[in-house]
Amino acid sequence: MATVVNCAAYENGRRVTDLDIDDPEQMKVQPGRVIWIGLHEPTQEILKKLQRYFGLHDLAVEDAYMSHQRPKLEVYGEMLFLVMKTAQFVGEHVAMGETCFFVGRGYVISVRHGPSIGYADVRARCENAPEKLKKGEDFIVYALMDFIVDRYFPIIDHLEEMVEDLEERVFSGKEERDALEEIVDIRRDLLEMRHAVAPLPEMCQRLMRYDVPIIDANTHPYFRDVYDHSHIMLERIDALREMVKTVVESKMLFNAMKQNEVMKKLAAWAAMLAVPTAIAGIYGMNFKDMPELNWTYGYPATLVAIVVVCGFLYWRFHKAGWL
Repeated sequence: MATVVNCAAYENGRRVTDLDIDDPEQMKVQPGRVIWIGLHEPTQEILKKLQRYFGLHDLAVEDAYMSHQRPKLEVYGEMLFLVMKTAQFVGEHVAMGETCFFVGRGYVISVRHGPSIGYADVRARCENAPEKLKKGEDFIVYALMDFIVDRYFPIIDHLEEMVEDLEERVFSGKEERDALEEIVDIRRDLLEMRHAVAPLPEMCQRLMRYDVPIIDANTHPYFRDVYDHSHIMLERIDALREMVKTVVESKMLFNAMKQNEVMKKLAAWAAMLAVPTAIAGIYGMNFKDMPELNWTYGYPATLVAIVVVCGFLYWRFHKAGWL
């Protein structure tokens, strides 16, 4: 169900009034005023209504409605359109959501899809810092981006703990199969996180360029902070993916070594069993001219020969570490 989470007007960094999204007069852009609208799963009708109010680009409106977009920054004349991925744990798996931002002179519109905790805390933090909020639309964009990126850190911390726990379980031999299945899930979660974070450094660099509308040069240091955080996050994700890869490869090598040890033992016992089998096979061929069959000590001599040869083989295999 479509939800207008919040719709308010701000002047000089302070909230002056709540607005009715159905009233065109209230939604008019005015000098010195910023309209900040928060939407969750909006209908196409609501987006079309906002498109009429603020002149939003058709392609941006279509992307915001359809969702399932990759993180990106698009410039449409004097309007910016940003897409970012949100992430949170649902059970033991990372669930990805999406937030789109329309940013223009006098307005900021956020559109949330999928799992997300909402941006009430961001709005409250901005309202508690009017000297920063009065910078305008670009500071609101920074606050939203910074909030989304900062939410990635506890997720990566938890994934790191899961990888370390699984590594210990895999090499201890406990719940090996379940552990390997969980590693596959973690690899998928890390890949999803990388897809969400990888475009952010480039987006921040574009926002710090002087040819991007709406963004004032005074807010460039704020976006540089988001750039640093996203770059750190990307490095941590890559390090975790490499760690998971190392765990899987090490486990495969460890299993191969265990199989080799088993094969050595089987080969050694097969070699020792081949001795009495070969002798029994020779004397079981029923040839008439076999002089050993008439010897007085032929039978015990054969048994002694079998024991001596098998004992010698056992000693050699044991010395070589096969047994």
